Amino acid sequence: MSDHPVVLIPGDGIGPEIADAVRRIFSAAKAPVTWLEHHAGVTALEKHGEVLPEATLQAIRTHRIALKGPCTTPVGGGFRSVNVSLRKGLDLYAAVRPIRSLEGVPTRFENVDIVVLRENTEGLYSGIENEVAPGVVTSLKVVTDKASRRFARWGFAYCRKRGRKKVTAMHKANIMKMGDGLFIRCSREEHKAGGFTDIEYEEVIIDAGCMRIVQDPTRFDVLMLENLYGDVLSDLCAGLVGGLGVAPGANLGDACAVFEAVHGSAPDIAGKGVANPLSLLMSSVMMLNHMAHEMGLSDCKAPADAIKNAYNRALAEGDKTRDIGGNLGTSEFADAIVRRLS
Repeated sequence: MSDHPVVLIPGDGIGPEIADAVRRIFSAAKAPVTWLEHHAGVTALEKHGEVLPEATLQAIRTHRIALKGPCTTPVGGGFRSVNVSLRKGLDLYAAVRPIRSLEGVPTRFENVDIVVLRENTEGLYSGIENEVAPGVVTSLKVVTDKASRRFARWGFAYCRKRGRKKVTAMHKANIMKMGDGLFIRCSREEHKAGGFTDIEYEEVIIDAGCMRIVQDPTRFDVLMLENLYGDVLSDLCAGLVGGLGVAPGANLGDACAVFEAVHGSAPDIAGKGVANPLSLLMSSVMMLNHMAHEMGLSDCKAPADAIKNAYNRALAEGDKTRDIGGNLGTSEFADAIVRRLS
């Protein structure tokens, strides 16, 4: 069987280093992937004069799957966020951030296993802002019935496929009665209309929910949130298990999927060989599983399992990068995983 094309966006700062580590691990695992490199962020601006070239978007539309390193959006100058532009340009309406405790990465909490599902296209990130008077800016929060229902239906179906038993929709409908009220009403109605009786559903005001999460994260299973809340909560939950360096992420739509490192480009350590490639690597395993289960490419399943087992063993046996208590650099950590694959 021939290899499957995957668009690779190495990104900026530490992006190329961690992308190279992932490529080396994929090669050792004999993952059936052919990388098609494209650019976004500052690297794309330097090479192509824009932060998100149409060629990059078109490549993802063509091949339906991409792996993205951290990209930098220049401050000022009217540049729109690369991530926001990708999500809107490809209609990647659902973000998935699995958060789980890892053996060998000690934190204040144990047995954390939460998935944060985030509506990716609306809310305050719609980008509709106006200066209505000098020194007075309004930001418009957009919530629609169509997008809220689509996201809720997808979220409950996601839970059923993966054997998840409980969804917590977090909101601020006690204050934003119309916008957040519409979001949770659509979630509630789709839970009932879709016949998802096997999945428990609850609604929690978000500030109280944040308190409960840091008191006892094990009481939560899947969180369902609108855009801004999902952005904040996904990072908060990553902090429960060791930080953004050990959290994968995906942006999914009906036609395309982009898997990404969820941390920044860290230009202060770029080129020093100390960056942790685990977030991008874990995201790449999510990508292989998506290719196996959603795209019918069954030969991707075995390397996905092999890579996951290898990095779990490496962490449990003390082979870690410095940000999570070890002493390995980027290349050395990749070596530790490759050894366990062979």
